[in-house]
Amino acid sequence: MVTYVLAVALLLITAPVWGQQPRQLCLSCHPAHYAERGQCSDCHRGNPASERKNIAHAGLRAGKYARFTINNGMQMREGERLLDQLACRRCHISAGRGNRLSVSLDVSASRKTAKELALSIRRPVTNMPNFGLEEGQITTLVNVIYAGSQGRQSADSAPVRVHFTANGTKSGDIFTAKCGSCHRILSERLGAVGNGDVGPNLSGLFSKYYPQTFRNGARWTDSNLRIWLKNSRDIRPQARMLPVILTKSETKELESVIRLSTDLTR
Repeated sequence: MVTYVLAVALLLITAPVWGQQPRQLCLSCHPAHYAERGQCSDCHRGNPASERKNIAHAGLRAGKYARFTINNGMQMREGERLLDQLACRRCHISAGRGNRLSVSLDVSASRKTAKELALSIRRPVTNMPNFGLEEGQITTLVNVIYAGSQGRQSADSAPVRVHFTANGTKSGDIFTAKCGSCHRILSERLGAVGNGDVGPNLSGLFSKYYPQTFRNGARWTDSNLRIWLKNSRDIRPQARMLPVILTKSETKELESVIRLSTDLTR
């Protein structure tokens, strides 16, 4: 009975007056800024109704990761430029656009803290390129990921799965045999194959989200890849890649590994 009475009293103390915003206990420790934008938790998350620090700070988003909420157009443009330059959408969906080869960044933004997102960029998992970004660039990327995820937190499909053989080694495939010593790729059919980091990651090579690095800024296509494999120096005189000799059937198989299905592209 005593516990019940105390609970009711606490509700009466903390409950807002009709028509007013709930009391923000964040302001007992932190000075207000951007007050016109609403409650503290609208930008920083956390729990503004608790005086217990561990509860109040649960899921808290540091100010540098909440800059997207103040309509910082310059930072958002820089973030989009980085997303394009790093070709993040060749594997991930961000702002509803991209390939479903890996986890959706829109979903990750709702499930992971800002620090976790930053760490995943700073120390990427296997098969994700290590971009070696500066901290300011990582912060900008986290902000643009959060901005793009607004209203898009539900996943309508899972990313591709990585396939292994029974003894834990990769199953044999043409990419591993001919390209895997220098390159890596995420493939719809085979999952993650290749273990090389000498050459670029080829995930999403034929999609519109891969950098247009063929001759004269052209996109990569089946025919362009065949020309490149025959002799890369015909396209780029300083290229270090040696010619790759393939039979017609091997060429067809390699293209099928690289090619993305149309329903994976947004």
